[in-house]
Amino acid sequence: MMLLNSDFSQRAIVTPDDYQWVRSPQSGVERVMLDRIGQENARATSLVRYAPGSTFPEHTHPGGEEILVLSGTFTENNVDYPAGWYLRSPEGSSHRPSSLEGATLLVKLRQMAADEHRFVRINTRDSQNWQAHPDRLICPLYASPTETVHLQKVTAGKQLLCGTLPAGAELFILQGELYAGEEPYQQGSWLRLPPGDMPALIAASAGVTVYLKTGHLSPATLTGVPS
Repeated sequence: MMLLNSDFSQRAIVTPDDYQWVRSPQSGVERVMLDRIGQENARATSLVRYAPGSTFPEHTHPGGEEILVLSGTFTENNVDYPAGWYLRSPEGSSHRPSSLEGATLLVKLRQMAADEHRFVRINTRDSQNWQAHPDRLICPLYASPTETVHLQKVTAGKQLLCGTLPAGAELFILQGELYAGEEPYQQGSWLRLPPGDMPALIAASAGVTVYLKTGHLSPATLTGVPS
């Protein structure tokens, strides 16, 4: 069994300087593994890159699949999803993915609760999906009693995480930079913060846009991790 950043009680960070693109079993598809428990049938968080013209056979997803299209156009069952689309497909769902022009995705596998049945498709590039809050704009993507997912555009100099997060947080920087003290985290950085870990993450001078998931990392809500 492959174990990568598999201790969810510890902080995990992957920056673009750490990227190691490796081939998947399917021709034309590569990935950067961010965290992983298992071999090909794994609980995993990855960056996935489709070469132009690549396809993937139809398959099902035990434990569900969550996708954010970072660049290019991702096609699922003959429906195109350009950069900015968020796709969430629950336990047992199936699809036939491909990309004519190429695409890069943030993908999370086998991380949904067994009682989750809702499909979600949201275009985060549509301004109507964003809500104004003090010091930031928020695009809600998914919410349940144990998990909240959204994008945030945070004003320069403001703190990303406010208050306490007893169930941890996970984020991916889509645009701009965050600072933790003097340490910069640039676009493309992924951070997973365990319960009780609360660094002061400050938006840089141009502001920052992040994918942010909270509520899912406490021992009571963590899914897909062997006990």
